Amino acid sequence: MTGPAFHDLNAIAPLETERLELRVPVEADWPAHLAFGLSDRMRFTGGPTDRWGAWRSFTSMLGHWLLRGYGFWQVLEKRTGTRVGKVGVLFHDSWPEPELAWHLYDGATGKGYATEAARAARADAWNRLGLGPLMSPIDPENHASRAVAERLGARLEGTDALLGETAEIWRHPAPEAAA
Repeated sequence: MTGPAFHDLNAIAPLETERLELRVPVEADWPAHLAFGLSDRMRFTGGPTDRWGAWRSFTSMLGHWLLRGYGFWQVLEKRTGTRVGKVGVLFHDSWPEPELAWHLYDGATGKGYATEAARAARADAWNRLGLGPLMSPIDPENHASRAVAERLGARLEGTDALLGETAEIWRHPAPEAAA
């Protein structure tokens, strides 16, 4: 990286969909993140983990925002303020390219939140950041995540090894093709 690497998190406007608000994570989101990290819901993303691993993951989300100017949005249901998950674009050091990812918290599945939030995050990545078409690496056994990718118009491109695990690589269309 060259030049200044830190981004002003206060300058990043939240995203809104019909039912959801996506905003940069804040410390008040920690309990929901911890519950996710300790749960079996993390089985396809390297977990479950312990409290320390969840804390490292939580603080690294903020570090990603500071360094790259994008990352996981905290997703809240607008009507109730309930935290329903995290969705966003990541570009880890060892990743071949930016990734569109979604993780829903317990009780938030089956409501279309992942698709709705991922669609907003993908549009932001394309329009604000000039990133895309994005990829989503998905564990072949993660049928729910594969269904979200399909609803988003992504197509299975092949497989790759990421962090020593086999992942299907799903390619997202450009915004005009996804409409």
